Amino acid sequence: MISQKLQDAINEQINGEFYAAHLYLSMAAFCDTRSLGGFAHWLKLQYSEELSHAMKLFDFITDRGGRVALQSIQQPPVEFESVGAVMRMALDHEKMVTAKIDSLYELALDERDYSAHVLLEWFVDEQVEEEKSLTEIIDHLEMVGNDGTGLLLLDARLGARSGSD
Repeated sequence: MISQKLQDAINEQINGEFYAAHLYLSMAAFCDTRSLGGFAHWLKLQYSEELSHAMKLFDFITDRGGRVALQSIQQPPVEFESVGAVMRMALDHEKMVTAKIDSLYELALDERDYSAHVLLEWFVDEQVEEEKSLTEIIDHLEMVGNDGTGLLLLDARLGARSGSD
């Protein structure tokens, strides 16, 4: 059985993952309106990943005999300054998620919930990957600067991402 304290914290994280999905989808919509289909594609894949993260946590709670308590999801921003601003906001958001996962990990250790600890190790690794990926995209955007050709090449590269990347 999962402790109430850990269950509540994981339920909060489920809500955070659903918010992240909505944030990425809103960002994708912005990129689509700027004719940056590759960025939009990459962000839509992020949307799907965030949903799968929420469901991984959802299933963990129910598998442990706990109760999932879904919450309202805050509306994400709709307008962004630029595609660079989108990606910087995404990185900032992922850094915040990393801090929350770290707190959950610490709580699992405090609660001596070793199955939660194992689950959360996967999330810790995932956050390293998320931050690395976004940092690389931001670095490339900075290298490109105001060069439209470079932006389109980066857009094409992001558009080639498969769902397993």
